Amino acid sequence: MIEDYISWKERHPEHVFDDICVESIEAEDTVGALICPMTGGIMSKFRITKDNAHRIDYSARVGGVWLNKGEWEMLIAEGLAGNLNSILTDPWQKRIRQEKTSDTFENLYRSKFGESDYQKACDVREWLHNHAQKADLRAFLMAENPFSAIH
Repeated sequence: MIEDYISWKERHPEHVFDDICVESIEAEDTVGALICPMTGGIMSKFRITKDNAHRIDYSARVGGVWLNKGEWEMLIAEGLAGNLNSILTDPWQKRIRQEKTSDTFENLYRSKFGESDYQKACDVREWLHNHAQKADLRAFLMAENPFSAIH
C-alpha cells in the first residue's frame, strides 16, 4: 500500500537506493488495465518518465501499487524509487505529458526546418524574447514593407 511506502520513507529518510544500470533491466509491463486483486476494480496506469514507456499499476480504492517483474529495479535505476508516491500525482503526470508534447513539437520543427535553420530560429527567438523592444522588432519583422506607411 502506498501509505506503507510513505511511512517507511518517513522512518528512513537517509536511505539511498543503489544505482542500477537501466539498460540491464528487463522489466515487464502489461498493455491493458489490470484488475485489482483486492477489490476487483480496474486499476489505473501511471507513466514514470517521459522517456520510459513503462507504466505502473495503481488501485485508488485500496491505495495499492502493483509492480510487474523488474519494475522496482527500473524505478531504482531511474532514480525514482524514493518518489513512488509523487509518480501517482496529477502534477507529475501533467509534467510528463507536457514534456512529451514539447519533444514532439521540437522534433516536428527540426524535421520541418532542418537542423541548421532550426538552431538559427531558436537563437533569434531567444534574442527577441529577451530584447527590451521586442514588440517593435516583431512588428518590423512581420511587416510586408517596414519602410512604408502604406501596406
